[in-house]
Amino acid sequence: MTDTPARLLTLLSLLQTPREWPGSELAGRLGVSARTIRRDIDRLRDLGYPVEATLGAEGGYRLVAGAAMPPLVLDDEEAVAIAVGLRAGAGHAIDGVEEASVRALAKLEQVLPSRLRHRVGTLQSATVALTRGDGASIDPRTLTAIASATAGRERLRFAYRARDGAGTRRLVEPNRLVSTGWRWYLVAFDLDRDDWRTFRVDRVSEPFATGARFAPRELPMDAVAFVERGLRGGPAQTYDVELRFAVSAEAVPAWVGAAEAEADGVGGCRVRFACGDAPEWLAARLALTGLPFTVVSPPALAETARSLGARLLSAGAGTPGPPDAAGLPDAPGPPGA
Repeated sequence: MTDTPARLLTLLSLLQTPREWPGSELAGRLGVSARTIRRDIDRLRDLGYPVEATLGAEGGYRLVAGAAMPPLVLDDEEAVAIAVGLRAGAGHAIDGVEEASVRALAKLEQVLPSRLRHRVGTLQSATVALTRGDGASIDPRTLTAIASATAGRERLRFAYRARDGAGTRRLVEPNRLVSTGWRWYLVAFDLDRDDWRTFRVDRVSEPFATGARFAPRELPMDAVAFVERGLRGGPAQTYDVELRFAVSAEAVPAWVGAAEAEADGVGGCRVRFACGDAPEWLAARLALTGLPFTVVSPPALAETARSLGARLLSAGAGTPGPPDAAGLPDAPGPPGA
């Protein structure tokens, strides 16, 4: 192999396999001399790749962990596998990795050859993921298109379906994608309405980055706080919640407020957080965690949880209970939904 850049990439791909490579084997694989391999190893080191050499009859070369992660070189099968995994993580908002999945997927799909992009799409269409709660599944291509426009500060056009089913076309300056762990929201400045809006991404279709750049505007508040305000239907009073879970703090979903959890000394934990959701909505979401919990306060939430439990027990027994005037509210939607 006489093309030095191509040979270096091939050599790097081999070294990223977790094993030690004898110099003679690398030379044979690349069709060059052992001396050329040594020069190529030095070039990789100059580029920041920490290649370690060992001496002796069983010696060789291997790539070790360094101070920073160097660019990866993937073969076709590895690239397809990673893209499919990232699509699953991004499209179903897996708690804790959702935003990183979208960023990584946007970078990967930008450089995937068309033949591999087709394979990824075929695999994705043939599989289905099991999701918890009522989080809506999202086309990862929509997420990556929005993420790319957000990162590149490009104005974005898309079709949007409102809560009542009405369709509109929007032109926005995207600011941030926010995941609640069960749904994705886009925070953006709506140019036609001359105001900030949040959009449920599962209601977005046909996203198109226009190529027109924009100077970032200052959002009135943190993007997460902006989405939370929208979910409550605007500024609202919050109330303090205290729960006791019969599992460790590590097992409690982050959205519940696991960062505020304290061990109770008997294998469980207490969780305290401020909430602006309706008690009916919070009780339903807590039930969907599948974790055993007790409401310590407030009394209104405890009563709502008892009422919801009684209705579910009646439904399971086939004996409908009395109607509940409060009922269970529809999923909240932010402005723009």
